Amino acid sequence: QVQLVESGGGLVQAGGSLRLSCAASGSIFSIRSMAWYRQAPGKLRELVAATRSGGNTDYIDSVKGRFTISRDDAKNTVYLQMNSLKPEDTAVYYCNAVILNPKLGENDYWGQGTQVTVSS
Repeated sequence: QVQLVESGGGLVQAGGSLRLSCAASGSIFSIRSMAWYRQAPGKLRELVAATRSGGNTDYIDSVKGRFTISRDDAKNTVYLQMNSLKPEDTAVYYCNAVILNPKLGENDYWGQGTQVTVSS
């Protein structure tokens, strides 16, 4: 089995910064991609940022220039540095990983979610 454990959420004022971390552990052969999603109350879950093998990254337009996703392969950990936070960034942030296991094949895993609240 694979577990994703997130940390780093909290309450911050507009314009502030937070850094989210997500560590994958368990039966991992290789990690295809890692990403951060978020879900605000009454809204659908959306992809915020993703990083794939080879270092390619993608961001939704609303966070470009403010958020940075990075990955430490030695630690099986993905980070999301969030700067210049806005109240509209308030949401539960979820870590996602697509992981290859020799016995289980390629599967999608999710963290438990961490709350980010930005006050105006």
